[in-house]
Amino acid sequence: MVVVMLPGATPEDVSHVVERVEAVGGEAFVSVGVDRTIIGLVGDIDSFHHLNLRAMRGVAAVYRISVPYKLVSRQHHPDRSTVWVGRPGRQVPIGPATFTFIAGPCAVESPDQTLEAATMARAAGATVLRGGAFKPRTSPYAFQGLGVRGLEILAAVGQSLGLPVVTEVVDPRDVEVVCEHADMLQVGSASMGNSGLLEAVGEAGKPVLLKRGMTATIEEWLMAAEYVAQRGNLEIVLCERGIRTFEPTTRNTLDVSAVPIAQIESHLPVVVDPSHASGRRDLVVPLSRAAIAAGADGLMVDVHPDPEVALCDGPQSLHGPELRALAQAVRQLPPMMGRKPAEPTTVTP
Repeated sequence: MVVVMLPGATPEDVSHVVERVEAVGGEAFVSVGVDRTIIGLVGDIDSFHHLNLRAMRGVAAVYRISVPYKLVSRQHHPDRSTVWVGRPGRQVPIGPATFTFIAGPCAVESPDQTLEAATMARAAGATVLRGGAFKPRTSPYAFQGLGVRGLEILAAVGQSLGLPVVTEVVDPRDVEVVCEHADMLQVGSASMGNSGLLEAVGEAGKPVLLKRGMTATIEEWLMAAEYVAQRGNLEIVLCERGIRTFEPTTRNTLDVSAVPIAQIESHLPVVVDPSHASGRRDLVVPLSRAAIAAGADGLMVDVHPDPEVALCDGPQSLHGPELRALAQAVRQLPPMMGRKPAEPTTVTP
């Protein structure tokens, strides 16, 4: 069961609902969004029905949700959500009315490389900078990232170019330090099932980019988002980045159908990462076009000034002609889908 509070509900109104639920042995999980607060209830449904929660001050509606992902479901939230990334007063929207281009180096290697990649990304139309400081790799001998030094470089470059920053966190113990430098926390595909990490980023108070696990069903993906939401954070963006199939030609198989399905089942924005889906530079632009046509709310793409010497994922990183082709697609195709480019706004939502 889910309680949706009115936009003007006070913290006291929320507390009264929580107290009434806990008085009958239930649990209440408060999730705060940009324009509404939602309380997820766990316990005996019959007991909750007798509480007359609909009549309480500040309550807009009470829903009995049939799907297991109650807070991120569209059953109680028919309008799709917009997530704002950046500092209050200058934020970039990710949602149904706009198209958001996120780009940057897969891994932060040095200040010069990061600045050059970020400058290329911004020139191509990106309004959010991505970059990895902590890099979970298949091989323990591969480049694992610069850690905190990488965070410092990424934050400095983002600030110098006026771009909010999204970067991955892989350990709950690192959430605090990543929050100090990033505007958005990324949970990678390898970490999607890490409930401790999901809970930690849910409590951190930053927007979250949640990548689909390479073997995860759409329901499992949405249940991972529910872990984040249950800890008080509804500012979640889903990212389809390809799933593992029998086909060896590409690194993964981009599940384009996951974009509209996730948007039907959940109110959360959905973006696509064609770089990690394919692992091939020559496929990034075609897959990006497919993602835009499928209704994706944005793209996240790897950019590198010299992919041949990249320490991480050089074969999929764009530069030169491929990046120019992608920039053209990002300019031309979203307006055909009724979307405008997601630009930073000086108005706090």
